[in-house]
Amino acid sequence: MSLIIVIATSAGGLGPLMRIVEALPSTCRASVFIVQHIGAHRSCLPDILARRGNLPVAFARHGEVIERGHVYVAPPDHHMRLRFGAIRLDQGIKVHFVRPAADPLFISAAETYGERVVGVVLSGANNDGAEGMRAITAHGGLGLVQDLEEAEHPEMPSAAVRRDHPEAPLTSDRLAERVAALCVGR
Repeated sequence: MSLIIVIATSAGGLGPLMRIVEALPSTCRASVFIVQHIGAHRSCLPDILARRGNLPVAFARHGEVIERGHVYVAPPDHHMRLRFGAIRLDQGIKVHFVRPAADPLFISAAETYGERVVGVVLSGANNDGAEGMRAITAHGGLGLVQDLEEAEHPEMPSAAVRRDHPEAPLTSDRLAERVAALCVGR
């Protein structure tokens, strides 16, 4: 069974996110899911990440079968949730005033995949990801957050630290190294 990596980012998180995606080796056996707070606005995030990384990157599609070694980005104005083997998209109520939000992804991943989940919370200016991180670690998964001093907007990683007890915060370079090692190590 492959690893499920879920990443949340908002204001100030594009640089750290690119470092993580760039570090993922072409031999990555994990499936990677990204939520960026973009609301209903157009996004070229998959194109940006695909040019920088070694793995295929695309907006997730409702009902899409999850594949190892792929990066899935929540599309504008849709929450992304995981069910066993597939992606579910919806336009349910906004969470923390945003859609897409990290908590629906993180919680669904934790409930579906348990200890196989790694959650990463990067820079952002609200509390999104904190409840999801708590769910991930409660189900035996691993929680990682960006260093609070490095994060341009430390509210999201700080909320995750306050709500749960993930591992010690890491700089974006160390996060990239850690996630890359995890995706080939399990």
